[in-house]
Amino acid sequence: MEKAIAKADVLIEALPYIQDFRDAIVVVKFGGSAMEDPRQVENILTDVAFMECVGMRPVIVHGGGKAISRAMSEAGLVPQFVKGLRVTDESAIQVVEKTIRDKVNAALLDTFRRKGARACRIDGNTIFEVEKRTEKDPATGETLDWGYVGEIRHVHALPLLECFKTETIPVVTPLGRGPDGHLYNLNADDAAAAVARELRARKLAFLSDVPGLLRDRNDESTLFSTLRIHEVEELIRTRVIDGGMLPKIRSCMEALQAGVRKIHIIDGRVPHSLLLEIFTDKGVGTEITE
Repeated sequence: MEKAIAKADVLIEALPYIQDFRDAIVVVKFGGSAMEDPRQVENILTDVAFMECVGMRPVIVHGGGKAISRAMSEAGLVPQFVKGLRVTDESAIQVVEKTIRDKVNAALLDTFRRKGARACRIDGNTIFEVEKRTEKDPATGETLDWGYVGEIRHVHALPLLECFKTETIPVVTPLGRGPDGHLYNLNADDAAAAVARELRARKLAFLSDVPGLLRDRNDESTLFSTLRIHEVEELIRTRVIDGGMLPKIRSCMEALQAGVRKIHIIDGRVPHSLLLEIFTDKGVGTEITE
């Protein structure tokens, strides 16, 4: 009986959140090491299926970098990165598309089906208009060229909105179409932030392999549970936030400024961390707001 009461207490705690988030759009960026562990994938997709079942409108934007690197190696291609972004030539983009669509996305859809949830693939190249990404190297002044790597210029929201009408979870691939008609590889963090901006999502959640934002990256007790934009700018200036976390945070701030209400950085390794962050009083990651 005590266990049953404890379960009821959990449901009661979640009730006001369920009521508050009914019909709310939540974009979930899923990638990194969390996609390599089948148990973590199962937990995360269970959370997303639950969210849809209680009336929320989740969107998944996924990566697949490690799977792509393995596929490139099997094809005899050597993965190359510049400033954390994969250099993607003609041969590489073909491997990227096949891996992202036919392996990573297909596996996520299969897991949803096994859980009785409706989900469908949204090919990013049907909703993301992009242009070729280039950048000046501040040290040398030379133009950096990643090949077929794009920057998002516009998101067509209609296919996502159509999914919501049929209570279907959109699972979006990080690919875009350039003005030249060519396929471009996208950074999945940027893609998720762009979707959240276009949909004016209530929340944007990044599933990471760290507990959240830490003042001392070697000390989990220094976790920031809540931050505001002006505090984030100071952490960037003092290099508390740098390296691979910096572009993710930049995307977060752009999303907030465009109307997304809250950003969450959550440890995807913690069982059901997504539900704990959204449906409990304390949460488990870092929340960023205006």
